[in-house]
Amino acid sequence: MSASTPLPSETTEWTLTLHASIHEIGPAEWNACAGDENPFVSFGFLSALEDSGSVADRTGWLVRHAALRAPNGTIAALAPLYGKAHSMGEYVFDQSWARAYEAAGGHYYPKFQCAVPFSPVPGPRLLVRPDQVEPQAVARALASALMQAAGQLGLSSVHATFCDDASMEAFESAGYLKRLGIQYHWQNQGYASFEDFLNALSSRKRKAIRKERKTAQTAGLTFVTRQGADITAADWKAFYRFYQSTVDRKWGSAYLSESFFPMLSERLGNSVVLMLAQHEGRPVAGALNLMGKDTLFGRNWGCDGEWPFLHFELCYYQAIDFAIAHGLTRVEAGAQGEHKIQRGYLPALTRSAHAFLDPGLGRAVAAFLEEERSALLDEAEALAAGSPYRQDDSS
Repeated sequence: MSASTPLPSETTEWTLTLHASIHEIGPAEWNACAGDENPFVSFGFLSALEDSGSVADRTGWLVRHAALRAPNGTIAALAPLYGKAHSMGEYVFDQSWARAYEAAGGHYYPKFQCAVPFSPVPGPRLLVRPDQVEPQAVARALASALMQAAGQLGLSSVHATFCDDASMEAFESAGYLKRLGIQYHWQNQGYASFEDFLNALSSRKRKAIRKERKTAQTAGLTFVTRQGADITAADWKAFYRFYQSTVDRKWGSAYLSESFFPMLSERLGNSVVLMLAQHEGRPVAGALNLMGKDTLFGRNWGCDGEWPFLHFELCYYQAIDFAIAHGLTRVEAGAQGEHKIQRGYLPALTRSAHAFLDPGLGRAVAAFLEEERSALLDEAEALAAGSPYRQDDSS
């Protein structure tokens, strides 16, 4: 699957190559395309997934990173790409499509997944070198090439999840279907402090958050934030325990191996932000975040025992404190959770792209998505109406 694949006539100047390891491409080439705004598509993050064994053939994530090369062999664009025999760890759910297609006699798996594994974080999926004269044309060529490669390999489909706007535009122009989702993001409106943020809320919501913070902070807990090299081996050992406890409570799978977390500190430095709650000097909870150029991305969390409002304090309020202190414009707190709205995190649409080799399957999914999209937009509007922010000059 690492052989070169010629592209259609309109893009004959390009060649697509699939790679079974990110190390075949290397950090310089990869990061030249990925940039430095979103740490999840960086060489450091994706190589840590691979080198820790979190992403591997045995876990059902077959690394097949795609490189679009010019005739002289230079890389013009890349895509984080995986072959999948299941739909776990993706956060955009297509299992119902798979069941329906297989009930009709088709084979939904294997498929291509263009994504950051286990990370419902919006970002670029078609990584175009910034020196390209027509970046969107290059991105569109890569999107088309992924579909052609899927056909040549006998795969059913290509799925690109949590796309940023530029990637989504290229996928759509290449004929992919668009699917919407909802997350909850906090926007920094130039707040000077957490209290400044609270003053933007209605009086009732302001009082509720103050009460939650006071309850969490007077339970004998202290809070520390560590970044990069300041995160110790003991910190990571405790955090992995928290991570496993959350997985156990949610009846999920521990996708990430224990060695993955310390690798992040080594490879991403201060982009890794670990927030810990301690009781009598012992860590009892932790929240892992990654910091991009202007955004703090909340990822994993867990705790020992039951602590009232600790999840809100550690994952939401401490994150807002950090973002304000570091001049970040946004906090993205991950998937799900309407309860985030009352804590200042408002609904934001996410986008994914889907293309199918079987035209009949494509038509069926298109009809489903049209109906789903209408319902989801109505839901997003209703959720936004519950904003805790002041709508007038009242306190």
